[in-house]
Amino acid sequence: MRSLFLVTLLVLFHSTMGDDLIQQTCKKAAAGDKNLNYNFCVSTLEASPKSRGANLAGLVSIALDLTTAKAISIKSTTIPKFLKDPKVDKPALQDCAEFYSDAIDDLQEATNAFKSEDYDTALTRLSATLDDPDNCETGFQERKAVSPLKKEDADFTQLNIISLAFINQIRGAA
Repeated sequence: MRSLFLVTLLVLFHSTMGDDLIQQTCKKAAAGDKNLNYNFCVSTLEASPKSRGANLAGLVSIALDLTTAKAISIKSTTIPKFLKDPKVDKPALQDCAEFYSDAIDDLQEATNAFKSEDYDTALTRLSATLDDPDNCETGFQERKAVSPLKKEDADFTQLNIISLAFINQIRGAA
């Protein structure tokens, strides 16, 4: 009975430490970038089972994975769904598909660079993807059309900003 209590206590302590790191890291990131939404940062990372017990490098990997997954989801699932809607501006949506295709390539390069501890290249590749959702939204605005991707673009941007901020924290500590 006593050993079960100790195991439970250790698991709770370890889990709490991970949540504390997430909150501290998100707080520092939000303080350094007014565009980063602290609540989005915390809730997104805490929702990932991989974040439990992760260190800062682990949080960066999770953020990069989430950012890449979001870009893939937008390009492979969301955009094709909206292409079937006759009310949506298809040329603007097709442009968005190209932007997200480029973003996926850049994110894969950023992830590889991060794994190699080439933080400058990782930051450069990530920064390149920041323009993609803005360019997507601009295409709809120029055509005086309503973007069906507004929320997805905003979420992708947040994930990207989180990844950038976390890599900057690691680079600053290195």
